[in-house]
Amino acid sequence: MNKFGTMFSDVSVSLFRRPATQRYPFVRTETPARLRGRLEWKQGPCTGCGLCAMDCPAKAIEVTMIDRKEKKFFLTYHVDACTFCGQCVISCRQGALQMAEGQWELASLDPAQFKIYFGDPNVGRNLASQPDGQPAEPEKT
Repeated sequence: MNKFGTMFSDVSVSLFRRPATQRYPFVRTETPARLRGRLEWKQGPCTGCGLCAMDCPAKAIEVTMIDRKEKKFFLTYHVDACTFCGQCVISCRQGALQMAEGQWELASLDPAQFKIYFGDPNVGRNLASQPDGQPAEPEKT
């Protein structure tokens, strides 16, 4: 009889209490402050040194040097491998990387959306011209 009384009190309280869940995505709440989202890159200060790629514990960043003399390079950011730890942002001495606060809804059925290229504007043409998807003779750091 004691178990029935405990169960009845729990059920009666639950009938009049609002649910703890939210109706996401129909009702959206504000993004929490300091939430780490997708990686953003600023081209100006970046030198292509590769510290971000070396310090990334998930190996989500690759720096591919096209021409070291002319400082032509690009970064490949693998969103699906990223753990959003922010170590790359801390490691970047030039301040070229930051975590986007509002970009956290990253689900997709298209695997191509999880590979983002930053850097040389001709990267798309370079990658498309090569059969294996890599530019001719890259130097990865």
